[in-house]
Amino acid sequence: MKPVLTHIALHVRDIDASIAFYREFCGLGTVHERGVPGERVAWLAETGKEQDFVLVLIEGGHRSAQHADDFSHLGFALESRAAVDETARRGAAHLVWPPKDLPYPVGYFCGLEDPDGNVVEFSYGQPLGPGANEHSS
Repeated sequence: MKPVLTHIALHVRDIDASIAFYREFCGLGTVHERGVPGERVAWLAETGKEQDFVLVLIEGGHRSAQHADDFSHLGFALESRAAVDETARRGAAHLVWPPKDLPYPVGYFCGLEDPDGNVVEFSYGQPLGPGANEHSS
């Protein structure tokens, strides 16, 4: 059997703030939670995809701040350019990448910073997710 990507795990300082961020902006829900204060773990997933892929948040640990020239990020596809604009508007307090249009395969995107400084990209028109069939290489 070939390997299958099932999760990404991130250390977080305030697990409740992180859960709230990913719920509000990414539509993820908590599918599993365990531990005691200071050592909690939460699994977050899209509705209907709980068996396929989860974002694991681990309270505590150490994470270095992301530098301005570091483009590491989590990527979420949205259904339209208007949805990217709306996410940037709603997340104005977290905005690190204003909406921008780049040539295929990047598409139209913005980026928000989560409570721990991780960048989360919201895009439309990439060869993944909504809008993928509207563009060609």
